[in-house]
Amino acid sequence: MTEVTRSTGRKNMKLGFIGCGNMAGAIIRGIIASGVVAPDEIIGADLSEQAREKISRESGILVTADNEEVVRKAQIVFLTVKPQYLEQVIFGIRGCASREQLFVSIAAGRSVSWIEERFGEYPVRLVRLMPNTPALVGEGMTAACSNSRVRPEEMEEVCGLCGAFGEVEQVSESLFDVVTAVSGSSPAYVFMFIEAMADAAVLGGMPRSMAYKFASQAVLGSAKMVLETGKHPGELKDMVTSPAGTTIEAVRVLEEKGFRSSVFECVKACAEKSASMFDALLTLMVLQRRCSGNIGVIVTGVSGHLLTGFEMFHDHTPVRV
Repeated sequence: MTEVTRSTGRKNMKLGFIGCGNMAGAIIRGIIASGVVAPDEIIGADLSEQAREKISRESGILVTADNEEVVRKAQIVFLTVKPQYLEQVIFGIRGCASREQLFVSIAAGRSVSWIEERFGEYPVRLVRLMPNTPALVGEGMTAACSNSRVRPEEMEEVCGLCGAFGEVEQVSESLFDVVTAVSGSSPAYVFMFIEAMADAAVLGGMPRSMAYKFASQAVLGSAKMVLETGKHPGELKDMVTSPAGTTIEAVRVLEEKGFRSSVFECVKACAEKSASMFDALLTLMVLQRRCSGNIGVIVTGVSGHLLTGFEMFHDHTPVRV
């Protein structure tokens, strides 16, 4: 493991990561594999020695336990800690940030304005990302937005980095709740669909491992057809359904059992839940500022539990401030 020591030298690294958990690892590995940035141009910070050793061994980047060291050295700083730790991280680094730096947050539920407020008087140049778990295998879908201080060429550079671990689209931050529902949480819906198809195949006599492979490849191939042909999903469905055939009979049952409606309602419910969680978090933050002592503890605990669905994206330990 190659660790760096605390210094006050000029910036000499292209990218920095505060938090070296699952999603940070996926981003780093994708960027290195694409050849956009070399390992010796990336530095990562994490309090966990185990996390530092893992990311250093897997990617060859430099690592440190000091968040400020990352900020001093990196041109672009990714904030890849769990959402409940983001505030204390920002408080710990904002004093050593420079005006030419770009910060990139992947914290779920933390808006651009919320992050700007935590940086205080420092005029942070900020990009907000929302990736999803398929980024772990290089097939992520990431939403991106920024504040007004970020130049178009900088946004293009960040989107280029995101392209190393999947696809990326610039969207209005007002759509991030919808992004959560249709992309951030949707892998869980798809996993349930694959599991259900595989269970039915097992009932029909197919070995389970084979059933998972057949079901998963069918989903993968179908998604690729939508993306690559540009045809409407309904048109592609009609191409598979022969008159009086097996597929149209299966489609009839799906319609009869409310498949389409169930998916519609689950996506709608997820988006509404995402919006309500953020509203609740804002309310708690207001209470935290107005009240003293124990309220802060309550807010930290509740806000942490509100966002556990995204915890696998982020670092698993708090960071030194």
